Amino acid sequence: MPLEHVLPHAVLPIAERRQAGQALRKVVPRSLHASWKPPSGRRDPIQTLIDSDRHLLARLLPIRYGRMRASPFTFMRGAAAIMAADLAETPASGLWAQSCGDCHLANFGTFASPEGTPVFDVNDFDETLPAPFEWDLKRLASSFAVDAYARGEPEKAARHLARTVVQAYRVHMADLVKLDPLEAWRLRIDAAQILTGIEDSRLRDREIKRLQLAAEASQRGYPKLIERTSEGWRIRARPPLLLPLSGQNDDTHELAARAAFESYKLSLPEERRILVDRYELADVAFKIVGIGSVGTFCAIGLFVTRDDATLLLQVKEARTSVLAPYAGPSLYANQGQRVVVGQRIMQTTPDLFLGWTADRGDDQHCYVRRLKDGRLALVGSDMATQALLHHALLCGATLARAHARSGDAARIAGYMGSGGVFDAAIADFAVAYARQVEQDWRMFLEAIKSGVIEARPD
Repeated sequence: MPLEHVLPHAVLPIAERRQAGQALRKVVPRSLHASWKPPSGRRDPIQTLIDSDRHLLARLLPIRYGRMRASPFTFMRGAAAIMAADLAETPASGLWAQSCGDCHLANFGTFASPEGTPVFDVNDFDETLPAPFEWDLKRLASSFAVDAYARGEPEKAARHLARTVVQAYRVHMADLVKLDPLEAWRLRIDAAQILTGIEDSRLRDREIKRLQLAAEASQRGYPKLIERTSEGWRIRARPPLLLPLSGQNDDTHELAARAAFESYKLSLPEERRILVDRYELADVAFKIVGIGSVGTFCAIGLFVTRDDATLLLQVKEARTSVLAPYAGPSLYANQGQRVVVGQRIMQTTPDLFLGWTADRGDDQHCYVRRLKDGRLALVGSDMATQALLHHALLCGATLARAHARSGDAARIAGYMGSGGVFDAAIADFAVAYARQVEQDWRMFLEAIKSGVIEARPD
């Protein structure tokens, strides 16, 4: 693609762009998206996984694989490289948008906007890159089918969840076409409004409460993660997931983290650099992050003022997107910058502290953001099965809004149409691919059992 983000063809009116999208159906019929059959030359998925993990910290790989072992869904979360290769073999309309790249139901959540209001949005951009809009949508729909099967739900329920995602995406994309560009750009997804549609009053009240608590927790930060000692403010260790870097015999990682936080300031606009400079870096700690990122370098920085105001920032390694071999490399040589640009494009309310570390000629690029509370509303193993349908609505609508910020909403809406043909096709793909994920997961378990891969619990 010539641009990192894909601008709509503003020179044409909406009606003509919509018609252009409709015309693409003759080139790539929507029904073609329904099928999934592994190509004859499909590479061994376990080898694909191993190769994609070669640049991760080797000592953390057993923890990563231990987390992926739990279920087909946890395997899917850690195996973005496998699905990226598979998606590249599927039909595509030719309509591109800034892609999440690792779009599954656990990569959406609720956090507080700067004003303190709950915002529901995509929250992981490590693999972001311009790509066919169908890739994100197929991965998201498939994740709901995989999760439904893991919960013991029948195929009918899995298909219904996947179709709900696509329908919400299609309907919301059509609504976005009607808005002025500025209005569409500012639009936020009202999670509370969708949750009010839950018929079970107890479930409805529970999920709305979780929404509120997640936003409040996001505002408070991590009061239990830090402590004031006689020597000053420190990050409280939580082995093995959070380990101190200060005061260790080997200070390599501490120096790397401190240098990253310092160079990151150069990427910030002047007014935000002034804000960050009102704090001093007091402590750093190594953090093991979610399934897909275990093995990347990640550290937390505790910043404080002389009056005991605190700020927690996270620096995280950014590697080349798993989509790059199939969608093309990013325009940004610094992979941290790629992540930051993608997040700023796709999110309605990007992080105020978002930035990347300066490229000093090495191959370890990082990005920095404010440390988020992990207790995201509607996301987690304890999510009620009855709430999944409403989560599917939220995720589908949110992805449409994110894609419309860079892609041509009118062409995408014109291609999908106003009926259910496209919905049914992607749902069929999702159900079929969910079975593929289950097969790959069982191969993964065999690889662990035979010693090809080492896995252990946290």
